[in-house]
Amino acid sequence: MTATTIAGGCQVRIALCQIVSGPEPQANLDLVADGIRRAAEAGAELAVFPEATMACFGVKLGPLAEPLDGPWATGVRRLAEQAGIAVVAGMFTPTDDGRVTNTLLVTGRGTDTHYDKVHLYDAFGFSESRTVAPGDKPLTVDLGGMRIGVATCYDIRFPGLYTTLAEQGASVIVTPASWGAGEGKREQWELLVRARALDSTAWVLGCGQADPLSIGRQPSGKAPTGIGYSTVATPLGRIHDQLDAEPGVLITDVDPVEVEQVRGSLPVLSNRRF
Repeated sequence: MTATTIAGGCQVRIALCQIVSGPEPQANLDLVADGIRRAAEAGAELAVFPEATMACFGVKLGPLAEPLDGPWATGVRRLAEQAGIAVVAGMFTPTDDGRVTNTLLVTGRGTDTHYDKVHLYDAFGFSESRTVAPGDKPLTVDLGGMRIGVATCYDIRFPGLYTTLAEQGASVIVTPASWGAGEGKREQWELLVRARALDSTAWVLGCGQADPLSIGRQPSGKAPTGIGYSTVATPLGRIHDQLDAEPGVLITDVDPVEVEQVRGSLPVLSNRRF
């Protein structure tokens, strides 16, 4: 599905690459290669992959974790460089206390940095903090004249992070996720993407793992392995475009001029008292 072009100023084309990652990092790197190829062919400047792209939840992450200069991240960097686009992809890096860090690698087009998930998913019967150590710093990067903030999955339930990213100049906030399934969870996901767009008066692009059932794979226990429905919300909280449950690539054009216009008429960031 391809989003319609928004009238306005200098647009940035972004691809949301909704995949079902498995337990093998190399096989998942092949999925990244395919998504980057499709994104580049569509003229995207940025390809966004879900949380846990490197390896799905529901497996032991410690033995799979690699440093940011390890073979998996190096492979993503090589693919981004070859395609000439920026890439955001979820991976796991080792820590000193035996846990891992839930990391977003951000690379390509002169950028090479990372974000460690701040808010850990200790909810709905799952305890991410048992095996994952939290990060403590927000991240924004510049791409094509646009500042982009990043957040990860459960972060979307915490509006303060999104307003902080907006205050740091982000007009687009990408949110890779591996959303847990369950009653009402799709509705919550869509509502939260739209609400955070309104809170920050920014474009919010949520890129989720596709539903494993859509490719005939049974989810693993209580692990959040994805529901699909990657969603793009405008700065006024409207759903601009969306995928279904199965894997796919969503191409969307976002316009920073629209953010400036909305913030001029709805200055919630400057009107805040607390």
